[in-house]
Amino acid sequence: MLTGLIIGTAFIAVYVGLQRSPAPTHLPIAVVGEQLATTAHAGLGDAVAVRQVPSLAAGEALVRDGDAVAVLGAASPRSLTLDYAGASGFSESGAARQLVASLAARAGATVQEHDIVPLATYDSRGLSAFYVVFGVTLSSFVLAQGLTAVTAKVRLRHRLFAMGGFAVLIGVIAATVAGPVYGSLTAPFPLLALSLILLSAASAFTTKALGAWLGPAGIALAVLTLTTIGNATSGATIGVDLLPGWAQAISAKLPPGAAVRAVNNFGYFDGAHTLVPLAVLATWFLAGLGFVLLRQRTAQRRPLAAAVSR
Repeated sequence: MLTGLIIGTAFIAVYVGLQRSPAPTHLPIAVVGEQLATTAHAGLGDAVAVRQVPSLAAGEALVRDGDAVAVLGAASPRSLTLDYAGASGFSESGAARQLVASLAARAGATVQEHDIVPLATYDSRGLSAFYVVFGVTLSSFVLAQGLTAVTAKVRLRHRLFAMGGFAVLIGVIAATVAGPVYGSLTAPFPLLALSLILLSAASAFTTKALGAWLGPAGIALAVLTLTTIGNATSGATIGVDLLPGWAQAISAKLPPGAAVRAVNNFGYFDGAHTLVPLAVLATWFLAGLGFVLLRQRTAQRRPLAAAVSR
């Protein structure tokens, strides 16, 4: 009962709490020219991180690589142009558009907007990555939890093979459904499947390791870390730059956040900056595997030490 209350309270507190009043902090926006960059920095303050670029084309290159949410330029003394990435998510692109609109209103200028990196046609709200990542994480956790409960009946190597095989299967199935079947995620199929396979392995082996070392408390910790905090701070529902500081600090370091970045970067930003998210997922997987094997070795040494002492 206590574990259930803690998990339920944490789930509601984190998800609802992050939705209350998200505000941009250092939202990356490229701005063409020194004068406009100075004006944007003075008018928008810490809400944006202004990056001055020499031309609109240079700013658009940053947007297409995911290094900036939008690029702001001056079409005329009374007209601004804003090229943004809708694929950055409704919260981030929406925040950029609202901030620029307020800046233009104060200057008596108009804004011409263009979405140069739009979301997929069948992902109109930009939430497909969240649901896919959440589904893979949850199913992998459930498997690991079940295998932890049958430790006495199923050999370790069979449990490890089951989690590894499941990771491949759920990764391929999820990538097939969200990719070729529904057309909701636009990442190339092999790269999408690879990201989700690593996510499943990271989630399952981490849960198994926590359960092996900490028992029921470890399973509860896995729920809080992976399915609750990890998914809530992944950046899929609320953009990373609109999250509070503590959430921004851990977002990319947890498996769900890393997976969301990999999936979106492969799908919308030409695979830019995907090495780090994949490395994060691989690290969680290998660390989980290592701690499971270490626990098994520790458990085997205890009976042997007891027999020698007799």
